Amino acid sequence: MAKRDFYEILGVAKNATDDDIKKAYRKLAMKHHPDRNPDSKGAEDKFKEAKEAYEMLSDPQKRDAYDRYGHAGVDPNMGGGGGGGAGGFADAFGDIFGDIFGGGGGGGGRGGRGGGPQVYRGADLRYNLEITLEQAAHGFDTTIRVPSWDECEPCHGSGAKPGTEPITCPTCGGHGQVRMQQGFFSIQQTCPKCHGSGKIIPEPCPSCAGAGRIKRNKTLEVKIPSGIDDGMRIRSSGNGEPGMNGGPTGDLYVEIHIKPHAVFQREGDDLHCEMPISFAKAALGGEIEVPTLNGKASFTIPDGTQSGKTFRLRSKGIKGVRSGYAGDLFCHVVVETPVKLSDRQKELLQEFEQLTSEGGAKHSPQSKSWKDKVKEFFE
Repeated sequence: MAKRDFYEILGVAKNATDDDIKKAYRKLAMKHHPDRNPDSKGAEDKFKEAKEAYEMLSDPQKRDAYDRYGHAGVDPNMGGGGGGGAGGFADAFGDIFGDIFGGGGGGGGRGGRGGGPQVYRGADLRYNLEITLEQAAHGFDTTIRVPSWDECEPCHGSGAKPGTEPITCPTCGGHGQVRMQQGFFSIQQTCPKCHGSGKIIPEPCPSCAGAGRIKRNKTLEVKIPSGIDDGMRIRSSGNGEPGMNGGPTGDLYVEIHIKPHAVFQREGDDLHCEMPISFAKAALGGEIEVPTLNGKASFTIPDGTQSGKTFRLRSKGIKGVRSGYAGDLFCHVVVETPVKLSDRQKELLQEFEQLTSEGGAKHSPQSKSWKDKVKEFFE
């Protein structure tokens, strides 16, 4: 199948500037990146297509060859075009990963100054914290234990056996990166020998096996703000995994999970609860006492209250993290049918049923309305 025009793929004009091309590519890559579309083969194909277009148009020599001869000018199998590095592509691609994963992206690397070994940001960590609804509503302080890395004391963090030292990697000359030439492409990648550190350790430290650090646990104090909701995260800066080759430490994210509550269900800042009442209370009305997260509250229900009726108690819900006022409490009435009746109770209910039947539709308007609709249906 014939390839699409590179300018058309990126959605830019042929006289587009390098900055325009870079912006267009970043936008497409953000949209179609496989990490954001894990189940879409079409998105992956579009990502690869945009990547190839940017690789060509971001390199001045390749773009000139493409403008002159089309796809034949940059096809290595057809002998057209010229060589060149992939620095522009690497720069833009690094920026995109920074946007997707945040500021250097959870273990992403970049070259050190002066062509030195690659510097890697430490990975972010996630800690799942389960709390009660009451704790979420009122907030509290707690402590958690998370994995941490400390410098290995015997080797002082070098990773080399005491009395020895790491040596410069002979494969990359201490740069941590090597270049590979494939036709028109010059690809820079992490050195496979030293894995980007620029050094190798002939005799690893027996205490840390050459890692230069030892895993331990540390205790952190975490402040849970009042009104926090299920799924929210609290960021603890610098408490993730340490970086490599002097890279910054990652962050720790405490993710909140609220336990199911025996009485209340939360919807945003509002609370909902079912309120069972007796048949007599529903018929006669009266004062009802209900629990809230801040004590008890009472209100009056009218006589003739039907099952399913909802009563709203303003400001008896939760004041959210970003809210200026508390939500409401919604009480849903459930009329409870009495069970295990005595003979006397049954006798009274039968007498009551007879009296209400004699009173006609005024005692059971909903039943009368339903019967009328059924009658109309069959007629």
